[in-house]
Formats: sequence, C-alpha cells, structure tokens
Amino acid sequence: MSEIYGINLDLNLLRVFAVVAEAGSVTEAASRLYLTQPAVSAALRRLTATIGAPLFVRSGRGVALTSRGERLRASLKPHLGALIEAALAPPAFDPKTCERTLRLGLSDTAEVWLLPPLLRALEREAPRMRVVAVPVQFRTVGAALAGGVDAAITVADDLPSNVCRKRLLKTGFTCLYDPRHARLRKLTEAQYFAHDHVIVSYNGDLRGFVEDLLGKTRRIRCSVASFSNLGALIDGTAMLATVPEIVADDIRAVRPHLRTKPLPFEVQPGYMDLLWPAATDDDEACKFAREKIVQIARPLSKG
Repeated sequence: MSEIYGINLDLNLLRVFAVVAEAGSVTEAASRLYLTQPAVSAALRRLTATIGAPLFVRSGRGVALTSRGERLRASLKPHLGALIEAALAPPAFDPKTCERTLRLGLSDTAEVWLLPPLLRALEREAPRMRVVAVPVQFRTVGAALAGGVDAAITVADDLPSNVCRKRLLKTGFTCLYDPRHARLRKLTEAQYFAHDHVIVSYNGDLRGFVEDLLGKTRRIRCSVASFSNLGALIDGTAMLATVPEIVADDIRAVRPHLRTKPLPFEVQPGYMDLLWPAATDDDEACKFAREKIVQIARPLSKG
C-alpha cells in the first residue's frame, strides 16, 4: 500500500479524465468542471504522461477514447462515484447498531452522578456502545484529552484552543456531618474550625481549598484522594467534610441519616465542564454521548 501512495499521480486528473470521457469533448468537459479549456487539456497531458500511453484521439469536433482509455474508464467508473459519495455524503449513524467504545475522563464526583444514568441511557438507546472511564482532574485533563479521551467531565482551568468546552453544571459547597456525633445547631465559623475535618486533596497533603480561600488552617484528621469514600469516613464520627452539594446529595441518598449545614463563610460556586477534542466535534457517536451527558446534568445544576 505504501508503494501506491508513493506514485506521483494527482487524483484530480482522474476526475477530469472521467468527465472528458463522458462528455466526448474537451470544451464541454471544461464547462462542466468550471475550468478553462486549456486547463483541461493540460490536465489530460499530465495524466497521459503519467500513464505513458495516449487516452484520447480526436474524433470530429470531439475526442474518443483509445483502448487504453477505455480500460481506464472501465476500471475507474465503479470507484470514482463511491469516493465522491463517501466524501460528500453525511455519515450514517444509528445508535442502535453503533459498536463504539467511548473513553470518558471523569472526575471522581462525576463518576458518581453521571456514570450510572449514562449507562442506563446507553442500554436503552445504544445497547452496543461501551464506556471506558478513566480518572481525571483539573491538572491531568489536558493530557487525557490529548491522549485519546473522547470527552471529559471535570473542573478545568485554561486549556488549549483545540479543546471544546461546555458549561455542564453549577454547584455550591456545603458542610456534611453525622448529627449523632457532631452537635451542630447553627454552624458558626468558630465551631467549624474547632472540629476535626476530612478533606479531599489531589496533592496528597493536609491542605484544601478552604485553607487557600481563608488563609486559615483546619484541624485535618484525614486527607483522601477522592470523594468516593467520604460518607463512610464521616459516618459515626464528629468529623466535618466540606463538599460540593451534588456530592452531598449522592452521599445522603445512601446514608440518609447524615446531614448538611451551610458553610459559615462565603464560597463561590464550582462549575463542572464537559470537554472534548475539537477533532471529535463532528463525530456522530461522540455527539450522541455528549447530548446524553448534557441531558443528565441539566436537572442537577444548582442554578
């Protein structure tokens, strides 16, 4: 196959040849191709030189195919139309028969609220599509998208211009606790900082966004790398966890005895984005999946 690609043949010349052969006239072919007659004649000379044999002879006011030209037309005819159709026809996409495997980069919070309903939607509408979920966060999402991930759902800062972005949902933050052990009537800032805390730190340290926001240090009892086990860690203890509201809702769906309190200081809401490489913007399977993700996220957004 590499030898074929190496041949110095301009495939546009074959299109010119096919139109001249059909029209039987260089002048008529030039009109159909929106080219000048000299340009068509020059194209035929180049094709003849490449093939090494004459393709046309003069016939009255037009041209007729030589035997070599007839063989070329016969070989070319079934392929040229298919190539043009493949280039111009919109891609056919049927979710019922699509067998794509989608690679989704998910933050640990997105895996909880997005993946179960997305899989249910695919089971109903695209039963042959499969999902490979890989963990991402704001520091790693750029590399994941450059490395073959079809879409990512996470918090993200600046990204290259070849990454498309759609604001997916907005969520505030809340304080999650076990009321059987942490007695909180109205949570004050003093009470908040007097309690032990469990935090999520992607740096693997004892510092979270509250320390960065307020310049104050909490009493960190435990630091973990994801939100997935916060409910189990809070349950049965007096520790507090400051989490996105969407995470608190998911945890309380499993552990309804846990409670939340508004934070005693102002925290700007967080935003989760849907990100995808610009190269897959017109990929029908990816577009289908992105539409499902947007539908799932819409009722979850806090404004």
